[in-house]
Amino acid sequence: MERRKFLINTALAAGSLSFLSNKSLAAMLAAPEYKLTPLRNNVGIFTEQGGTIIWMVNKEGIVCVDAEFPEPATHLITELKKKSDQPFQWLINTHHHGDHTSGNISFKGIAKNVAAHANSLTNQKAAAAKQNTDDKQLYPNITYTDKWKVKVGDERITAYYFGPGHTNGDSFIHFEHANIVHCGDQVFNRMHPYVDRSAGASCKHWAVALEQAQKQFNKDTIFVFGHAFDPVKVTGTMADLKAMQNYMEKLVAYVDSSIKAGKTKEQILASTSIPGVTEWQGDGIQRSLTAAYEELTA
Repeated sequence: MERRKFLINTALAAGSLSFLSNKSLAAMLAAPEYKLTPLRNNVGIFTEQGGTIIWMVNKEGIVCVDAEFPEPATHLITELKKKSDQPFQWLINTHHHGDHTSGNISFKGIAKNVAAHANSLTNQKAAAAKQNTDDKQLYPNITYTDKWKVKVGDERITAYYFGPGHTNGDSFIHFEHANIVHCGDQVFNRMHPYVDRSAGASCKHWAVALEQAQKQFNKDTIFVFGHAFDPVKVTGTMADLKAMQNYMEKLVAYVDSSIKAGKTKEQILASTSIPGVTEWQGDGIQRSLTAAYEELTA
């Protein structure tokens, strides 16, 4: 069952399920599996299909970070209502991609407010216009640029924007009392990332953003990741942020040195590994190589 979830999450992170046959896809989606996992101080994670969700329940309300897809979001809402009759105060999006925001619509009329970085809202609207899915969106009504704070009960939640990485609108969401941070897709744990250059991504600055995050948080922080090669490893430590930073630095350095050595794009994309990167597994290295090449030759 974990293998089923991994395949779905990998495909969704890549933005496509085309590698699966219709029969195998139907079989995988036929029995959705979801799980609420408590972490610390009334804060936990929800996993089903798409990017990992953080939830918080306390005496003043409920907060969710990201929303996966409409059906998983409905499962989450149902389960959280069993835990509390308090209102859903906030839905916060780490960034705009559909595996994190398509489920926003399930919170319509339920969540009092939806918050995200201003660039995330712009990207979400642009993607909906391109796909003609405006009627299926619940857009953020609160946006910010560098930093934003809100207090719900005994929990203070702070959103930090450290500049472009996975897109130009990714936030780190910190539950300060619990000391838990949602990294969104700024961390693909041991999994080759999707780099959305169409939404302002930057391979070069991604490492800078991760370094800033490490300075902002501490060794006791629990980090939640959008995706992971091993589906159960969507939480981790500062060491995992450092590993992701190393990945991005080594990626840029390798592609840059290859370009300067006169290698063609085709030769670079034929690479099956990145020197100095040993822990990343699975498919998708060409996505990273392509994004770095395009950025460095733009």
